[in-house]
Amino acid sequence: MPAERLRAIWALMSLNGFLPLKRQPLFMVNTLTSPFSFLFIIFILGGPGAVPIGVAGGMVLTVLSIGTSLQADLTHYKQDLKFHEMAVASPVSAGTYVMGLALSEFVYSVPGMAVFIVLSLLYTHYVFLGGLLVFGTLVLLWVFASALGFTLATYLADVRETFAISPLISIALTVIPPVYYPASRLPAYLQPIAYLAPTTWAANLVKGAMGLAPITLLSAFEDMLVLAAAAAALFIVAWRKAQWRES
Repeated sequence: MPAERLRAIWALMSLNGFLPLKRQPLFMVNTLTSPFSFLFIIFILGGPGAVPIGVAGGMVLTVLSIGTSLQADLTHYKQDLKFHEMAVASPVSAGTYVMGLALSEFVYSVPGMAVFIVLSLLYTHYVFLGGLLVFGTLVLLWVFASALGFTLATYLADVRETFAISPLISIALTVIPPVYYPASRLPAYLQPIAYLAPTTWAANLVKGAMGLAPITLLSAFEDMLVLAAAAAALFIVAWRKAQWRES
């Protein structure tokens, strides 16, 4: 990757990630509220035995929140600050712009992910390969979440619209699908519908890597393929809709 692109990515990460956190650390706390709230409820209702499932779901929700935050920031920069127009007029490419902002959102999630990783090591016993699978799944989920945020931002004309859409996304992708509970709890006729959500596939991978659900090499490959395909499809839609410089 050229040095100019790396500098641009770092500048965007600093602008939208490190500097806001330095000025207002409460931003970091905000990213922890939803996943840990669900974990607390699961612990109260299900006891310590239900915590591992809650930890797996918390990982998925924490990474998915990157997409909803990216959606709001991209809309804000484009519609309110007109920063998007400045980026278009600069030598920065669309890929570099989105990559820098997506990584800046990841900065907010690092503390929460660190806590969930520690909890997963305390409550489950997965080997090195399981850790690699969790890491690979979360990276793919981050790509999907970033693609989702980028796609939604291209269709929104006001940042206030994100306040209505973001909660619906969280419900549709992490509350209703079997992310915080086993897929086997659903009736047989609802399970195919649950797999329409890419987060179901991600949760299956994380649970399988942590030893909480059965998993095979073939099923892991299929789950990762679905996540990658969903992210690619969203990026294609957004790329066709988004306006960048003419070339």
